[in-house]
Amino acid sequence: MTIETTLLMQQNVSLLPLISFFGCIALILLARVFPRLRGRAGDETAVQSMHVGQTPRVGGVAIFGALACSAFFAPETILRNYIEFMFATSIVFVVGLKEDLGFHVSPRARLLAVVIGSLTVIALIGMWLPRIGVPFVDQLLAYWFLGIPFTLLITAGVSNGFNLIDGVNGLASLTAICAAIAMALIARQAGNIEMMGLCLMLAAVVFGFFVLNYPFGFIFLGDAGAYTIGFVLSWFGIVLLINAPAVSPWAVLLALFWPLADTLLAMSRRSRSNKEAMTPDRLHYHQLVMRTIEIVFLGRNKRHLSNSLTTLILAPFVIAPQIVAVLLWDQNLNALLAVLVFLVLFFGSYVLGVAAVRNRKRRPKG
Repeated sequence: MTIETTLLMQQNVSLLPLISFFGCIALILLARVFPRLRGRAGDETAVQSMHVGQTPRVGGVAIFGALACSAFFAPETILRNYIEFMFATSIVFVVGLKEDLGFHVSPRARLLAVVIGSLTVIALIGMWLPRIGVPFVDQLLAYWFLGIPFTLLITAGVSNGFNLIDGVNGLASLTAICAAIAMALIARQAGNIEMMGLCLMLAAVVFGFFVLNYPFGFIFLGDAGAYTIGFVLSWFGIVLLINAPAVSPWAVLLALFWPLADTLLAMSRRSRSNKEAMTPDRLHYHQLVMRTIEIVFLGRNKRHLSNSLTTLILAPFVIAPQIVAVLLWDQNLNALLAVLVFLVLFFGSYVLGVAAVRNRKRRPKG
């Protein structure tokens, strides 16, 4: 990459937050005139809702728009592939936006959009997940009939994971910003400057939304925003593994740890209760923390405080795996061990938290 291209990408990184920020401002103002931008009436009473009152949930429009603008600044060496990738991303975005505008789209249909988007990337660019850091399995992934389904599973899991953690102000967007920065630092250490630039641009785009979403929740990501961010990050991780053989797949997983861990938790929880995998509930990690804040400290009528405090409390736990990802970026075994340790801590703390809340409820008053 030339010095001129590097400077241009740096300029883009500083410009993109403004594009997404003012895009969000415009959407907030338009939502006063067009109620459709606030979704369906009654969304705030859904079982998984963590908010009170209707708020614009089309932040994904500003995020996707800013990402589309980033193509004007992408290096010429990857420009064609980047435009093709943004076309594939638009499939995920449009289906999610339909749900955000109040036209019901089932969770399975949204995941199908992610699958179609990933298949489009594979068809246009000709790449899929090359390895997962397990020698025998890595050899099998070279065959398309195994590598492609595994890629679809990973990209769908990450995309859905970001949608699952998009329950309190700032959590999903903060996770995305830090994940993108972690990947950028990994790419820099691996000498992949183009990938570093793309990751920083994504972090900048999401930051423009974040300042309006946290702490006051003036606008939400919506499905279009959450699925788009997860889709882009999952594919950035795959491309990084393709172009930088020294990077550990487990380090990339650490960068995306929180949404993936919450997805595993949801699957495990719903399986034990004999519920469908896509059934919404109010038992995610962030929901447990928020309800604990309300019950123990603030009271049930302080949702506007407990919502934002949840992200503040969880931030160190979200960022910790991402810091470890940067430190262990080329240490495959150590990164794998770190993943296992964080999984034990994640599931263990959740089980202890649920037990503590139940014990408090059973404790006689007075």
